[in-house]
Amino acid sequence: MLIAVIAAAVVLLVIVGVGAYGLIRGTQPTGPSGDDAVTLAPGPTGPSGTSATPRPLYDTTDAEAFARSVAVSLFTWDTTGSHGPSDYAQVLVDVGDPTGTETSGLASDVRSYLPATDAWAQLRTHQTKQWITIETVEIPDAWADAETQAAPGQLLPGTTAYTITGTRHRAGIWGTEPMQTERPVSFTVFIACEPSFDACRLLRLSQVDNPLR
Repeated sequence: MLIAVIAAAVVLLVIVGVGAYGLIRGTQPTGPSGDDAVTLAPGPTGPSGTSATPRPLYDTTDAEAFARSVAVSLFTWDTTGSHGPSDYAQVLVDVGDPTGTETSGLASDVRSYLPATDAWAQLRTHQTKQWITIETVEIPDAWADAETQAAPGQLLPGTTAYTITGTRHRAGIWGTEPMQTERPVSFTVFIACEPSFDACRLLRLSQVDNPLR
């Protein structure tokens, strides 16, 4: 499918590892390490209402609202609870294409946004939690080209893409001091809504910081 081809092309442009997210850990007394060019300062342990339990996404036919909820779910997690990265990933896979066409690709996309199991264990020792502040949600210009180039039947009716920009916040405890990092993020979500599905569904994700423009 065209979306899979687009996502694969995006992946080839840049490799993103766990280090790009920045672990709240390290051996230096200055505090957490791992992110490039982040703001590091004493801060809160998370926004009010942050939950240590993955929250399911509710059905909607509003494409932009769905894209926003995907972004929030993708970047919001809390290591202080009993849930792990696979639990947070599952709520996004659950709103994927019900036909299963893109399931394996979507699962791989989502995993690339979440810490690996060993990194999660380290983050848990610092009571780390993460969330996102969304700044823009826009249909990228490149999507019009993709629709024009798509062969008949290659894209499901109601398929669109939204490029989202925002700030990723990560907070935890370094020693006894609350610490917080921030970094800008951008990515694209590919979704399909009516008339293909009664409620919007998540098809694929671009690589973080390499969205469609």
